[in-house]
Amino acid sequence: MNFKIPQALLLKSLQAVIGVVERKQNMPMLNHILLSLTDETLSITATDLEVELVAKTKTETEATGEVTVPGRKLYDICRALPNDADIHINQTGEEKVNIKAGRSRFALATLKAVDFPVVDEIAAQQTIKLPRKDLKRLLQKTHFAMAQQDVRYYLNGLCLETSGHTFRAVATDGHRLALSEVALKEATDRNEQVILPRKGVMELERLLNDEGDLVELSLGSNHARAQIDDIRFTSKLIDGRFPEYNRVLPKDCRHVITADRGLLRQALQRAAILSNEKYRGVRLDLDENKITIEANNPEQEEAEEALEVQYSGEKMEIGFNVNYLLDALSAVEEDQVELGLSDANSSCLIRAPGAETTRYVVMPMRL
Repeated sequence: MNFKIPQALLLKSLQAVIGVVERKQNMPMLNHILLSLTDETLSITATDLEVELVAKTKTETEATGEVTVPGRKLYDICRALPNDADIHINQTGEEKVNIKAGRSRFALATLKAVDFPVVDEIAAQQTIKLPRKDLKRLLQKTHFAMAQQDVRYYLNGLCLETSGHTFRAVATDGHRLALSEVALKEATDRNEQVILPRKGVMELERLLNDEGDLVELSLGSNHARAQIDDIRFTSKLIDGRFPEYNRVLPKDCRHVITADRGLLRQALQRAAILSNEKYRGVRLDLDENKITIEANNPEQEEAEEALEVQYSGEKMEIGFNVNYLLDALSAVEEDQVELGLSDANSSCLIRAPGAETTRYVVMPMRL
């Protein structure tokens, strides 16, 4: 392998894939990235066995081939070189790769390229196309509700579901739920449901931008894949059955509170300062056109916030984890927000007034 490439091009490709390269890995190969050179195209592949990223760029080729190099070290070297530098990379022997740029010289150790794990075909069972901004919005609106290291492994990811003209993202940790959906121009021929792991969700969201047109998302039995410009994203799927989330979506919210989202969020943030640091509970006291937020902690400290709202239901007291309420309110974009309740023991449905495409559910807690 022997090629020359501008520093800016190489750095851009490395920045796209370096997120999945961990500095400390039990498998030395996973600290490396694979450089593959064919004709005038350089492919850079990085993987942690769960997520694989491949970035392609044009380069001046002198000799094709494949080689692995320590990913973080190559990235740090490239980032430290001048922006206008031309980087010359060539392999000499089976154990070293030489890097030259101006008067700088580096030699990196390599591992056998044939041992680098790559995902070739994913046997896609369904392929959908949707605007990039729509897919990014779905991920942003729901990812915060994923569980973290839950023994119910299927909760540690994001459910992606196709149903006719609808593409839906759902996340839950068992205490709250986030759901957002978007309409597809072309109806899918079959309903499909997959669970994308947390690492895959975060990397895919990072790669997506509001520029560009459509993104093609392929869903297989074991993998999901997306092509975003010159970057190919592939992620393993979580093997499990996602909970029947429709069962926890409140159907009859007899008591509806409409409030200024910003004011409610600020009031909750202030009350949260004196909430129990472990359980993060706050009490909502509902009265006609008024909501009172109360919090206290084991040190006998108390906070109280009163807020004018639109509410004409019966008096009610109900407790919630304040962090869950704040996360949902932060995800709502509109100025007004609607909180729906059936009774003092039921879950709270949070959404923009009348909105059906994006909804949040927070379970109550005893205080």
